[in-house]
Amino acid sequence: MVLPGGLLTRKEEPVPLKSIGVILSIREFVAGVSATLNYENEEKVPLETFFVFPMDDDSAVYSFEAVVDGKKIKAELQEKKKAHSIYESAISNRRQAFLLEEDKYSRDVFCCNVGNLNPGSKVALTLKYVQELPLEADGALRYVLPAVLNPRYRGSGSFEDSCLDMKTPIVPLEDLPYTFSMVATISSQHGIERIQSNCPFSPIEYLGEDKTSAQVSLAEGHKFDRDVELLIYYSEVHTPTVAVEMGQPKDNRVDGFMKDPSAMVCFYPNIPEAPSPVICGEFVFLMDRSGSMQCPISKQDQSQLRIEAAKETLILLLKSLPLGCYFNVYGFGSSYEAFFPNSVKYSQQTMEEALKRVKLMQADLGGTEILTPLQIIYREPSIEGHPLQLFVFTDGEVTDTFNVINEVKRNRLRHRCFSFGIGEGASTSLIKGIARVAGGTSEFITGKDRMQFKALRALKRALQPAVDDVSVSWNLPHGLSAKMLSPEQTVLYKGQRLIVYALLSGTMPPAEATGEVDLKYTLQGKSFENKVTFALQPKPDDNFTIHRLAAKSFLQTKDMGFRDTSAKDKKDVLKISIDCGVISSQTAFIAVNKNLNKPVQGPLTRRDVPRPTLFSAALMMPQYEGCALPKAMSSCPLPTTQSTRTSRYKGLDGTNALGHRLKKKCMFFKKASPQMERAHSPTNRTNLETHCTVFGDNHLVQLISLQNADGSWYLDENLAVILGKSLEDLLAAVPVKDADSSSWATVLAVVWLHSNAKQMKGEWELLEKKARTWIHIHAASIMQELVKAAIAFTKSSVDPSIFAL
Repeated sequence: MVLPGGLLTRKEEPVPLKSIGVILSIREFVAGVSATLNYENEEKVPLETFFVFPMDDDSAVYSFEAVVDGKKIKAELQEKKKAHSIYESAISNRRQAFLLEEDKYSRDVFCCNVGNLNPGSKVALTLKYVQELPLEADGALRYVLPAVLNPRYRGSGSFEDSCLDMKTPIVPLEDLPYTFSMVATISSQHGIERIQSNCPFSPIEYLGEDKTSAQVSLAEGHKFDRDVELLIYYSEVHTPTVAVEMGQPKDNRVDGFMKDPSAMVCFYPNIPEAPSPVICGEFVFLMDRSGSMQCPISKQDQSQLRIEAAKETLILLLKSLPLGCYFNVYGFGSSYEAFFPNSVKYSQQTMEEALKRVKLMQADLGGTEILTPLQIIYREPSIEGHPLQLFVFTDGEVTDTFNVINEVKRNRLRHRCFSFGIGEGASTSLIKGIARVAGGTSEFITGKDRMQFKALRALKRALQPAVDDVSVSWNLPHGLSAKMLSPEQTVLYKGQRLIVYALLSGTMPPAEATGEVDLKYTLQGKSFENKVTFALQPKPDDNFTIHRLAAKSFLQTKDMGFRDTSAKDKKDVLKISIDCGVISSQTAFIAVNKNLNKPVQGPLTRRDVPRPTLFSAALMMPQYEGCALPKAMSSCPLPTTQSTRTSRYKGLDGTNALGHRLKKKCMFFKKASPQMERAHSPTNRTNLETHCTVFGDNHLVQLISLQNADGSWYLDENLAVILGKSLEDLLAAVPVKDADSSSWATVLAVVWLHSNAKQMKGEWELLEKKARTWIHIHAASIMQELVKAAIAFTKSSVDPSIFAL
């Protein structure tokens, strides 16, 4: 839950917030959260206030209550219009009332109204929610408590009744007066190996010798200037599980959602490696170039600028594409730009043209208007035999997220969408939503995360052969049936977890009975199957965690916002939401304090005060155009000119750090190949200067920038500088007479990658595989000699077997 906005008056003046306390309980891969905000009205007049906070898109909010001067008031979940009517009536009659609702245009922003807060009154507001925890590539479960609610860009056609419509002054986060505490308890039957965080935490305290339960606490002094993230590593995380939860049999409604037991099934499909016989596709990269992309990814020291990470990522992606595919790159802000009028075939020429454009990219396109470029992309005719794969990179600061999600959903049958949220405060509703409706995956890049690694992991998934005929079936005792609540699964990726929910209706068998759930799919004509057998004895849970997670899964597929949900789906959303007590765009929590014996006295007062927030997002907000930026914004440098970008990487003498190597005269041999002559032409001789100007001392990106579209490298001065050798020495060391110079160069480049950038293999393994394939095609007969000589020449300990396909 996020609170940079805090409890605000109607005119955005904060009421003194004394403390925030969060109790987190994680069991296996499910988190239960109770967050309490303690406020006190120190004014002499009654106030109407509200607070705005972010929430992860996957959170199922099921409880809201207020404790006013020691008396508890529990809210009820009602249809939204009815809840608003009750609230307005109570306020006009000088009664104290509380209203909690999801924003109309984004599932990850919540608003809470507190009406008629008496002078001197104390109020504690408590929210409770549950959510699934995503699984990271290294096996960690990731819990994030959102702490940042950035200003969000409003497009020209947007509505103006969002709770984000606050045009208030900005104050630094360090001026916030409240304290923050968090205690987390983690438990797993498989044992807990370690817990990591991006914030200072107390040492882990194990609650038993078997290390199946542990507790950690956030260190004092946290200012809530970043999302609080926990990475939990269990001893075993890939074990399929089924949990069955008891329902509420006393529910007299025939079709009540909470009446029957619910089941939660977790699969880890062991999808085998299966190289696609023909790699094809149209790859479109949609990159945010709004002003906020000029800020660092995080507030940590030496954090890379978002736009610089984006440029490096695009280079890695472009180098990793297979020959024969089609591609295009779009940049967007208030306007949009495309590298090519239409997607073009991937070749050396088109790749080089795209790279030139990438190196000139700036965060200079204003706001975050993502809908228009999406519509333009979808209007382009499909390329036969090349299914569209869309990669969206954005800091997610968009107001009307449902409108964008619906646009992607309308085109879901013709493409897959892979999305990336960049920096603190990226909208989880937008990033997760567009990937969910279009069969892709979503990633978030914060703290020390590398956008490059996560983007290449998604590309690897996009290049996987399609898994077809996905089905989940149940084998249950006679008289018992399963009603699936999760959407039909159509896409599976290697290494990805699959969670499905169902209601079990009928007669429950004796305690010793078991059931079976079966996941089936086909891959390149071969059938695969994963079965899990489980006990059918439901277990009680006072919070009905599985029922509420199941309801949330259902709501995410049907609920497309307060305005855009269809009439039929709206009816289903309203019923499920109220039945299970999980908030939706169609419902709201409402409570009226009936403990007060007399109406609140005095005029209801409203005041304006600054709203605290992280300043990075403010760069793209229209209200800051032409204004001096607050001092705290200085950490986000404004877009620079080409000349200042160049000087950024120069040494004290005004030359590039590697310039002394570039001044050497290139040596040519009489029998230089046409490729060599091209590589040493005056045009290409400045390539490394350009690489160093844009990417500084990042030799990995420089090396990758030199790779050709077919996977090979030229043997030239540029490559020699990166390898730390002279071109003369490289040419003299060629082990086979008359060998093609590119074969030797490509072997050397692959050895360098394994020797000097092994820890970043996830970022270059696709382009390295392309290089190895090229070597096998063009130098198979002499490959062993080239490899042996390259390892000896570079004094590397690389295993020659890495060159096998």
